[in-house]
Amino acid sequence: MTLTMYILTLILLIISFTTNKIKTKKALKKAWKAFEHILPEFLVVILLVGLLLAIINPELIAKLIGPSSGWFGVIIAAVVGAITLIPGFIAFPTAALLLDGGAGYMQIGAFISTLMMVGVVTMPVEIKYFGKKLTIQRNLLAFAFSFVVALIIGLVVTSI
Repeated sequence: MTLTMYILTLILLIISFTTNKIKTKKALKKAWKAFEHILPEFLVVILLVGLLLAIINPELIAKLIGPSSGWFGVIIAAVVGAITLIPGFIAFPTAALLLDGGAGYMQIGAFISTLMMVGVVTMPVEIKYFGKKLTIQRNLLAFAFSFVVALIIGLVVTSI
């Protein structure tokens, strides 16, 4: 699948280049600048997670947020996701590393969903624009929904 996406991207890039060389070069330069901007954050988080996975053995990860940790592990993952501020492009590779380290699918589902939807760190800004009541309601609903996501992932994974 990945190889197919790379080939398709290359074909589309060639089509774009033959259609309009100037726009394609300009787009590639913009993409490279965006990549350069993202790369330091991406590398730091991947290195930190890699270091964490090297220090913390897979048994501890499995105990805290592994498949056998059940809803306790889901709660831990959801709380960590809610208070962590990581962009999506870093969160998904991090989740893959945690899965490889012994984390469970339900727990990672809760982690990713709270990471993307709950903003404990960004609450002051959100309160400024939306008000305290709406911000708290939105965050509580998003936090609760992360458990629905975890449950659905658990049902899907166990039925496969």
